[in-house]
Amino acid sequence: MKTNKNDVADAEAICEAVARPNMRFVAIKNAEQQAVLALHRVRQGFVKARTAQANQECADCSRSLGSSSRKGFRTLRQRVPELLEDASNELPGSFRLLIQANCWSV
Repeated sequence: MKTNKNDVADAEAICEAVARPNMRFVAIKNAEQQAVLALHRVRQGFVKARTAQANQECADCSRSLGSSSRKGFRTLRQRVPELLEDASNELPGSFRLLIQANCWSV
């Protein structure tokens, strides 16, 4: 392992790796394989962002209502109708609109 990453050090490391007899190399992926991998990375990013948003809203609901529920998008979607219909939970109108817009738009 060498420090000071630069083109010369990279070239030297490549030459050293090629010269080793037991070195295994990864096959080059074609354009279709690269596109599929990019699609999976983008989708995973969307799932991560949606989960983070649902967890944040669950925490906001817990703080507002003083109750806790399991985290997750499915749980939040199941609880939204009862939260919105319950007039005794004293949720402000703007917060009700926020929950309704975010949970049903996805």
